[in-house]
Amino acid sequence: MYLLLIAAIVIDLDHLLATPVFDPNRCSINFHPLHTYYAMVFYVGLLFIKKVRVIGIGLLIHMLADTIDCFL
Repeated sequence: MYLLLIAAIVIDLDHLLATPVFDPNRCSINFHPLHTYYAMVFYVGLLFIKKVRVIGIGLLIHMLADTIDCFL
């Protein structure tokens, strides 16, 4: 289960589509394709499927961390 939660970090590959790849003043939420509100609804939907529930939890924790980062 630990490896599945860590695998949720792979979601940050969509940062490679942005120019520049890293901008310390940019909020990831609703900017990168896998960090949109529509994607988050999909991640919540994963919670209702037992086989992928852990992946959904990992993705939502990732979104929470990125949201907190937007406020800092």
